[in-house]
Amino acid sequence: MGSLSGVIQRPLMAAAAFAMASVSADFSAKLPSPEQTETSTSSSLLPESNSSLVALISDSKLANLSFVTRIRVPLPSFYSPVPISGRSFVPNELCSSVASSPLMVNLYQSAELAKAPKPAAAFQESIPIPIPAPVPDVLYRWHLPEPIALDVSDCSSAKSRTVVVLLGWLGSKQKHLKRYAEWYTSRGYHVITFTLPMVDIIGYQAGGKAEQNVNMLVNHLADWLEEEHGKNLVFHTFSNTGWLMYGAVLEKFQKEDPSLMERIRGCIVDSAPVAAPDPQVWASGFSAAFLKKHSIATKGFAISSESDMGVSVDKSEVSQPKPAITEAALLVVLEKLFDVVLNLPGVNRRLSDVLGLLSYEQPTCPQLYIYSSADRVIPADSVESFIEKQKRSGRPVRACNFVSTPHVDHFRNDPNLYTSQLSQFLEDCVLTCCKHS
Repeated sequence: MGSLSGVIQRPLMAAAAFAMASVSADFSAKLPSPEQTETSTSSSLLPESNSSLVALISDSKLANLSFVTRIRVPLPSFYSPVPISGRSFVPNELCSSVASSPLMVNLYQSAELAKAPKPAAAFQESIPIPIPAPVPDVLYRWHLPEPIALDVSDCSSAKSRTVVVLLGWLGSKQKHLKRYAEWYTSRGYHVITFTLPMVDIIGYQAGGKAEQNVNMLVNHLADWLEEEHGKNLVFHTFSNTGWLMYGAVLEKFQKEDPSLMERIRGCIVDSAPVAAPDPQVWASGFSAAFLKKHSIATKGFAISSESDMGVSVDKSEVSQPKPAITEAALLVVLEKLFDVVLNLPGVNRRLSDVLGLLSYEQPTCPQLYIYSSADRVIPADSVESFIEKQKRSGRPVRACNFVSTPHVDHFRNDPNLYTSQLSQFLEDCVLTCCKHS
C-alpha cells in the first residue's frame, strides 16, 4: 500500500490543484471581489494573482509537501529573443518563458541542490557544491529551413514562404518536438514549435496564462504573415491538447482578422480528436502526462496486420495489456474528478466554444488525420466519426490508421509511413505549383 501512495501522490495532488483552480475560476467569474468591482471596469481579465487557487496552493501549501522537491519549476517570466534551432537569435522577435512565484523558484533551486551528489564528510565544510543554473523551457521556438534544402525552384520558394506550426501535446516540451521540426526544416520549411507548460493547463482559467500565451503566438504569426504577401501557414497538432490550441488560434484569427484563416494551407492532426468534453479521455491524457513512460498509454497493441490507410481493427482481436494497479487507481480518481470539472459552467462553456469552431467552422484547407487503433488515450472510433463529419461538410480530408502504434508515438514507431504521409499531404496542399510545372 505504501508503494501505491508513493507512485500516485504527485499526480493526485496536481489533479486536485487543477480541480480547485477550475472551481476557483468558475466562482470568481460569478462573485467578483470588492477590489475588482472598483477597478475592473476597464478590463475584462481577472488579476492573475487572485484569480486561481493554484497561486495560493503554490505559496502556502506546496512547501510542506515531500514531492515538491522533485518538481521542475520554470523561472519567473522574462522576455528574450526567440531561440533558433542551431542558429543565432531572430532579431526583434520576443518570446516569454513561464512565470512562477519566488517561493517556487526557491523550491526549484532546493530541488536541484538536493539532487546534487554529496561529497565526503571530510570535505563538506571546505568544498562548495556547484549548483547549475536552471534553463527554462521556452514557450515557442523558431526553426529556420536548412540551407541545403533551399534552391531556386518554385517549390523552394513556396516552402520558404510557409511556416509549419507544431502544437505540442499535454506535458510535451521543446525537446520532444525537435525531431518533427528537423524533418520539416530539412525539406525547406520554416517551423515554429509551441508548447504550454503543464502548470498553465492545470491552473487554466478564461483569460489566464494559457490563453495569454496562445494570444502571443497568434500575434507573432499575424506579424509574420503581414510582412509580405503570399506567406502561408500549415498547422501540425498533437493529441487533444494541441488540437484545442489550434481551435483557440482559429478563434483568435476570426476575431482579429478573418482573412488570416485563408492563409492556412493545411492542418495535420496527430492522435486526435475527441470532439466532446469526455472525462475518460481527459483522465487518460492526464494520467499519461503524469506517469510518462510508466503509463500503459506508451504501449502499443500486438497486431499482426500491417498498418495501412483506412484500416479498422477490432480491439477484441488484439492483445491488450492491462494497466498496473497504481495507474488503474489514478484513472478512476481522475475520471471522477473530470466528470465534475468538465461540467463546471465556465469550463464547459469555454470548451464548447472551441469544440464548436473546430467541428463546424474550420478553414476549407485539406486535413490529414494520423491515428491508431492501439491509442489508449484517443479512441480510434472517435477520430473516425469526426473524419466522417468533416467529409460530409465538404472539406478535403484524408486519414491514416497506424493500427498498432501508441498515442503520439507514430513517428518513432513507423517513421517511413509517417513521413510519406506528411510528404504527400504537403505536396497536395502547399506545393501545387510543382505539379503544374
